[in-house]
Amino acid sequence: MRFYTPSECEEWLRSRQRQKPKDIADAHTLCLNYPSKLDCILEFADWIARSITYRRHALLWLTETDIWPGSENWHLYYRLRQTYFEHRLLHEAPGHLFLEHEVEDLTSFLQITMLNGWDGYLLTEADYVNAFFSHDGYVDFFAEIEGNLIDVLPAFQPLIHTHKKQ
Repeated sequence: MRFYTPSECEEWLRSRQRQKPKDIADAHTLCLNYPSKLDCILEFADWIARSITYRRHALLWLTETDIWPGSENWHLYYRLRQTYFEHRLLHEAPGHLFLEHEVEDLTSFLQITMLNGWDGYLLTEADYVNAFFSHDGYVDFFAEIEGNLIDVLPAFQPLIHTHKKQ
């Protein structure tokens, strides 16, 4: 796993001739609320890490924190980050590049992202489906091809509501 600065995150996207999913005007979107039961958030994070990455690199780019300060566990986040010998602050290196074999690591960081109420993108190397995690308790899945979202439906059918990007 590697940690990226904001400019390195931008370069990661540019080098793949991509942009953030929310900036793609005609992207297809599926919105899922986070599970209401805390014990389901790990399962939710694990499904996302295993399913939409297709066992390829993925960049978790945290874009906003300090929205719900009472729910943030900074100690846990920084202790986890330090296990990778990373000592910069989150705002200095908000990008987390996970290699294809680091699914469990990605799962842990996604779980912390959701529990801490942070905003961020999960940008996949495969680029079939990407995601945006919101502090408001939902994740938007984005795909340029609507059929790519079909695999998301069976896993989370009871939680899904769709919306059109405006």
